[in-house]
Amino acid sequence: MDKVYYSNLVRMFLTSGVMEDGNWQLSTEGSPQGGVISPLIANIYIDAFDQFIKNRGHRIVRYADDILILKRSRKAAENVCDQATKYLEGSLRLTVNQTKTHIIHSFKGVKFLDVIIHTGFTRIQEKKVEEFKDKVRKIIRRNSPVNLETVIKDLNSMCRGFANYFRIANCKQVFERLFPWIRRRLRAKQLKL
Repeated sequence: MDKVYYSNLVRMFLTSGVMEDGNWQLSTEGSPQGGVISPLIANIYIDAFDQFIKNRGHRIVRYADDILILKRSRKAAENVCDQATKYLEGSLRLTVNQTKTHIIHSFKGVKFLDVIIHTGFTRIQEKKVEEFKDKVRKIIRRNSPVNLETVIKDLNSMCRGFANYFRIANCKQVFERLFPWIRRRLRAKQLKL
């Protein structure tokens, strides 16, 4: 397929609009927040920033518009933060979210993509564990008319996704706490039937 087709396809994604509170709204500029194409467009567009940072000898970790730049000292981190902001806002004409932009030592833990990265280990953010438990509670409601086979099927799918997403983290203890808790809830539902 040719470049015109792809550019038209991307244009259609960008101008397709978004649903907010059940109402359709026109997209006026940029990629819709949370849209399916947002990470792809961000990865393509911000690749120039990756090269800019790497060419200056900095280590970078990025997914879509979530960026970590790793430095050994606070002064070096402040310097690269200024460089990065100037490049993103100047050359790429993007807005840097100053409330989310900060410098932190890995001993305190760096929040990134639902995990907290420490110097020697990575762990799941506690709020993500609580969100997972809330989803489990909704699936395994004791007085729900859904049969146990369907509940287990839905639960397996959700647990598999959660475990696969967080497998990079040191999560053995979290899983050792969660799975007996899930089994107890399943037994309680089974006794209700």
